[in-house]
Amino acid sequence: MPKVKTNSSAKKRFKVTGSGKIMFQKAFKRHILTKKSKKRKRNMRKDGLVSDANMHFVKRLLGMK
Repeated sequence: MPKVKTNSSAKKRFKVTGSGKIMFQKAFKRHILTKKSKKRKRNMRKDGLVSDANMHFVKRLLGMK
């Protein structure tokens, strides 16, 4: 049987933690930051967690399923 390839764009965007959770960088932090509040920009610094609803899809892209 051939090996299953990991999706190249997914492996650059997601990181798997030691406990098996999947983290990602939040969007909308690249440019046009003047109109965004300090609180909003501060919260976008933190990594996001992939929700349970999307977990099966992301795991399949990463070759974990």
